[in-house]
Amino acid sequence: MTRSIQFWFEFASTYSYLSAMRIEDLATQHGVAVEWHPFLLGPIFAAQGWNNSPFNIYPAKGRYMWRDMERLSAQRGLQFARPEPFPQNGLKAARLVLTMESHPQRAAFVRAVYAAEFVDGLNISDDAVLVDCLSQASLPAETLARCDDPKVKTALMEQTKVAEAKGIFGAPSFVVGDELFWGDDRLDDAMQLAAEI
Repeated sequence: MTRSIQFWFEFASTYSYLSAMRIEDLATQHGVAVEWHPFLLGPIFAAQGWNNSPFNIYPAKGRYMWRDMERLSAQRGLQFARPEPFPQNGLKAARLVLTMESHPQRAAFVRAVYAAEFVDGLNISDDAVLVDCLSQASLPAETLARCDDPKVKTALMEQTKVAEAKGIFGAPSFVVGDELFWGDDRLDDAMQLAAEI
């Protein structure tokens, strides 16, 4: 049985960017396979009575997060730019991930989207940006049209329901067996458990 970790991410999530850029190297070190699972935080936040990112709802928390992202990105040798607007609309990007069967292909596309958003400060709901991200993942531009496929739309809604059923309330989240870990700062613990199973 292959040891694996489920990586649940939201494209609007700053800390998911940090995890996306390091999870595969960490997994390789531990002999663990990564399953890439996009979902939408909007419905989950709405169920808690929020209509925006908690980083926007609570300004002090937002100020801390942006400074924390600058510190952590610098420590890890990553570039970081604050995208406008924030949070970004990652709906199309999340749908596109679900059109990809291969998790390595998902990984390449996801990293390209996060780089566009948090390195280049681009709007990831823009079709031209997504086409460029598809190209970086060696996927044809025509893949973009699948965003409008009703089956793909339904798949993302179902994916978000699965996340809720697993008790996921934020991103990034990691699931190993029945254990849930939340936050980039818990990735190492989650990976260690995955390596031990």
